Amino acid sequence: MTTTPDADGAPPEVSEADIAAMHDDPRFIELKRTLFRFTVPVLLAALAWYFVYVLMSAYARDFMGIVLFGNINLGLVLGLSQFLVTFWITWGYNRFTARHFDKQSADLRDDIMNGGK
Repeated sequence: MTTTPDADGAPPEVSEADIAAMHDDPRFIELKRTLFRFTVPVLLAALAWYFVYVLMSAYARDFMGIVLFGNINLGLVLGLSQFLVTFWITWGYNRFTARHFDKQSADLRDDIMNGGK
């Protein structure tokens, strides 16, 4: 049995059969697909940017050494952009799930927890 706290006190009992049925529910399958369609391309793009940066650092030293101003070169700016990419991904993921995922997953969870009522 799996339980999740409810606002009214004791959590409702959810059987293993209910959980198994959820995995076959078309809404759950669509939720997984929706999340997959967002996360995989973003992951691949972030990894590609990271590996391009690493390869450029190793093999394009003259290019990465271009001085932009003062002691700041292109390699430093591109390296710091890795942090920006990480923050952008986090922001985008939060925005995506708030718009496309949270409401549907809450509805599905409520249906499972309340026996489809």
